[in-house]
Amino acid sequence: MTTSLQDGQSAAGRAAARDSPPAAQVCGAAQGRGDARDLAPAPWLHARALLPAPDATRGCAADRRKKKDLDVLEMPSIPNPFPELCCSPFTSVLSAGLFPKANSRKKQVIKVYSEDETSRALEVPSDITARDVCQLLILKNHYIDDHSWTLFEHLPHVGLERTIEDHELVIEVLSNWGMEEENKLYFRKNYAKYEFFKNPMYFFPEHMVSFATETNGEISPTQILQMFLSSSTYPEIHGFLHAKEQGKKSWKKIYFLLRRSGLYFSTKGTSKEPRHLQFFSEFGNSDIYVSLAGKKKHGAPANYGFCFKPNKAGGPRDLKMLCAEEEQSRTCWVTAIRLLKYGMQLYQNYMHPYQGRSGYSSQSISPMRSISENSLVAMDFSGQKTRVIENPTEALSVAVEEGLAWRKKGCLRLGSHGSPTASSQSSATNMAIHRSQPWFHHKISREEAQRLIIQQGLVDGVFLVRDSQSNPKTFVLSMSHGQKIKHFQIIPVEDDGEMFHTLDDGHTRFTDLIQLVEFYQLNKGVLPCKLKHYCARIAL
Repeated sequence: MTTSLQDGQSAAGRAAARDSPPAAQVCGAAQGRGDARDLAPAPWLHARALLPAPDATRGCAADRRKKKDLDVLEMPSIPNPFPELCCSPFTSVLSAGLFPKANSRKKQVIKVYSEDETSRALEVPSDITARDVCQLLILKNHYIDDHSWTLFEHLPHVGLERTIEDHELVIEVLSNWGMEEENKLYFRKNYAKYEFFKNPMYFFPEHMVSFATETNGEISPTQILQMFLSSSTYPEIHGFLHAKEQGKKSWKKIYFLLRRSGLYFSTKGTSKEPRHLQFFSEFGNSDIYVSLAGKKKHGAPANYGFCFKPNKAGGPRDLKMLCAEEEQSRTCWVTAIRLLKYGMQLYQNYMHPYQGRSGYSSQSISPMRSISENSLVAMDFSGQKTRVIENPTEALSVAVEEGLAWRKKGCLRLGSHGSPTASSQSSATNMAIHRSQPWFHHKISREEAQRLIIQQGLVDGVFLVRDSQSNPKTFVLSMSHGQKIKHFQIIPVEDDGEMFHTLDDGHTRFTDLIQLVEFYQLNKGVLPCKLKHYCARIAL
């Protein structure tokens, strides 16, 4: 305790105190108390630092009386709301040495891009995860969080891209980049990120899956998924892939086998015997990337390429390039590798999307909507008594009908001026009202539409509407179903001087594209499935 009271003493006083250690030791023994309590900071510590040095030759009884008097002054501390107005040279020295800093984590500035190449710089802590970065951008841009927002690592010099898993540390990903590489972080939606937990039958076709141990009866895709998450058993993914030979431009078609220990290829046809299997790559020290332009950049036989890249910075020679013959095959390989590498961590990310490591976790994030908005319910006022609409499908249908009725009233107001061009003005408004919608893409090609849908996930119901290149007066609905992209032409039809849009040769007509999209979001109609997720370009 004597050392804590001598901060404001002169050098002579401190020397006198050091000359009498026996007296201090006797006093400590007589008190019978530990040193830990004396070294703890007390509310009156700063005031005692200004007292004169005690005489080391005084008796222990005087010290005990003095301590008893000071203990009376020991009261619960009251926080000072204005500490900067009453600081002194002594308090600054004491507080710097005794009190820990509030946040000692290092921060770093990262740059995140969107699909339209706009960017945003963020100052983030060193332990921030990819999910936390997404949550931060969602809040800053006031987006709706549907758990599909994803951070991507884009490597333009080799034409590769991968999904950064929600639990990965972003700063660690950036630390693996080379100094001369112009790599980027992209922020966009990926509806297929955890879709294999919802619909595993689309990701694991029967002809590509076998089992290391004998099983009785057929195994469902859900059981296959459980085997991936289990540590005892695992399914084997097998099939033919085109592999790029090291140091050459040629590709060779080989039979591959994916196991928990790594990826192997057979040196003799489709043989799975150990003497015919040769090791190709493992997962621990490498990441799986998808090739964006395999034909153009690497001379691949198809545009369904993927590769293994070491975690640490490496050149194109370190890449192990592979190419599938169709999108479903590539999706199966990539999904299985993700599951074998991360296992239960992916399932935890899917079930608990808000568990982050940094300060942007769920505890520090404000809710997207207020309590009053969360407590709103759908009501029906059409009858004599009001009722709560509990069925969500019925509630959405009622909301769409009210929106359509409101839009029709607006069109009537536009044509109520009595002018001879009122009807034509209304038709022109209906024709152009879709341009402000996020799902409409003006004058993009068929290839660009397919690229956007593939980027945001080949999930059933992902769609966009675009202008037709072959016929400038028509539109095209491009959508994903069964991991394939299909295109449907929207044809304008005229009836009694009014223009309508139709997908089924005039059987179902809509005054504008908004009505058409909203109808097929609720009804399957002539489409293979309902429209679920619109593909939009966002800006940061």
